[in-house]
Amino acid sequence: MTDAWDRFNWLWEILFAVAYLATTTLVVLDHGDPVRTAVAAGALTALALSYLLWGRRLVRDDDSSRTQRWVFAVLVLVLVGVAMVAEGTSGFILFMACPLLFSTLEFRPAAVLTTIAILTNPAAAVVNDGLSGPTLHIMLPMTAILVVFGVLCGKFIGHVIEESRGRADLIAKLEASQAEVARLSREAGTAAERERLAREIHDTLAQGFTSIVTLAQAIESELDTDPAAARRHAELAARTARDNLTEARAMVAALAPADLAAGSLVDAVRRQADRLADETGVPVKYEVDSALPSIGMAGEVVLLRGAQEALNNVRRHAAASAVSVRLSVVDGSVRLSVRDDGTGFDPEHATGFGLRGMRSRAEQVGGTLSVRSGPSGTELTLEVPA
Repeated sequence: MTDAWDRFNWLWEILFAVAYLATTTLVVLDHGDPVRTAVAAGALTALALSYLLWGRRLVRDDDSSRTQRWVFAVLVLVLVGVAMVAEGTSGFILFMACPLLFSTLEFRPAAVLTTIAILTNPAAAVVNDGLSGPTLHIMLPMTAILVVFGVLCGKFIGHVIEESRGRADLIAKLEASQAEVARLSREAGTAAERERLAREIHDTLAQGFTSIVTLAQAIESELDTDPAAARRHAELAARTARDNLTEARAMVAALAPADLAAGSLVDAVRRQADRLADETGVPVKYEVDSALPSIGMAGEVVLLRGAQEALNNVRRHAAASAVSVRLSVVDGSVRLSVRDDGTGFDPEHATGFGLRGMRSRAEQVGGTLSVRSGPSGTELTLEVPA
């Protein structure tokens, strides 16, 4: 990952090039001893080549070894010292050398080497001209200022580098967190879809197959004794199988429930009630308020599946002699009530998937489910907001 320090590294490259060219030009134009000029220009050129061929990689590569960094830093210090001892004008190269040392080493060792490099200039003046040199009284206070300035600049450079690397690490962690969140979201979506399909299968195909099995058993027992009843049950089994096939096709095509696709919610619930009456012979009373508000496809699916599950429970468990189904409007919600006079059960200890599936469906659309049951029968109430 490219961090801020790498993105703005071209500014440092410009400083390096300007410092090298300007210092080398001043050394060459100084008209001093040709040998000293050549030594100084050679040291400066060697410094530039060392950086281009080796130093750039060390500065940019955080994984480079500590030994390599120290060797390069000492090489920089030696070449700067040689250039300044040979020609005092070479001191301008410190504008490049000091930041380079701080970019290569940690702050404390870099501060020590930078101080040594800055002190090399007045030391070279003393070696060349003695303590009575004409520029020594100017160089000493300037050297003190440069030492302080160099250390402060090094501190700033180190802070920028650390902030840049820290920001890059934070971005990497955020990207990793986002990838993890995306993975968990996909898994949650997959789990929710599996649960939805499980509810769909339970509320449609499984109930239809249960009806077919029940009708097939009835046909087997009636085939010899009551052919007319067996024929009627065979017709019901065939109709239930066709309805199951239609539901399966609708589910595969990710469409609305087939009953709703063929008509309104009122008609779909009525068909479920009529089917129970035809299959069991139990009278089913169906009531609907005159004007039901629109609740959208999601709400209609919840009510239809609730009716299917409740009536299927009556068929399988209630042993009821009368059933009533009612769709009504209550406080801005559409309420489905299914009541029977059967044996009842304990809703708190129900272990099947049906009630859990109905409650989960209702919660997804902001609705509620309540079940009251006892020896005198069961009433299931499902409300969906309009």
